[in-house]
Amino acid sequence: MPTTRAGSPLGRGELAPELELPDTHGTPVRVGGVRAAPQLVVFLPFAFTATCAGELRDLHALRGSVPSAGVVAISCDPAPALRAWAAHEGVDVPLLSDFWPHGRAAAAFGVLDDDGGFATRGSFLLDGEGRVAWSTHSPAGLARSVADYRAALTALTG
Repeated sequence: MPTTRAGSPLGRGELAPELELPDTHGTPVRVGGVRAAPQLVVFLPFAFTATCAGELRDLHALRGSVPSAGVVAISCDPAPALRAWAAHEGVDVPLLSDFWPHGRAAAAFGVLDDDGGFATRGSFLLDGEGRVAWSTHSPAGLARSVADYRAALTALTG
């Protein structure tokens, strides 16, 4: 399967791919597509790293304050590692594994680093039609702002 090099993430107005990825227990979860509420799709490079752990905790807090939006976090790590990480951090954000086929979702969203085999820090807010309403992409090691997520969600949902 061809992959997309990071550096060309999906942009505003583009239709996001509709995919199914396994959660930490192997249950398929749909990402993208038509839905009743917006969906925030956040790619995290690596489980058990300081910056990603902080972002995961922020997503956990955000999920509690914005129940109308679906929030999912995706990593190229295998599901068992993500399950252990969620338990370690005490969070209930749906963590989805993009482990196999490796990086398929990250490539489809344009945030796969082919050389490193990991997702870069891309976030995408999808509207009810599955189009990108807002996105951000942060450099390695720089956490994304939960305030930016809240502002984008508020702008989309009113």
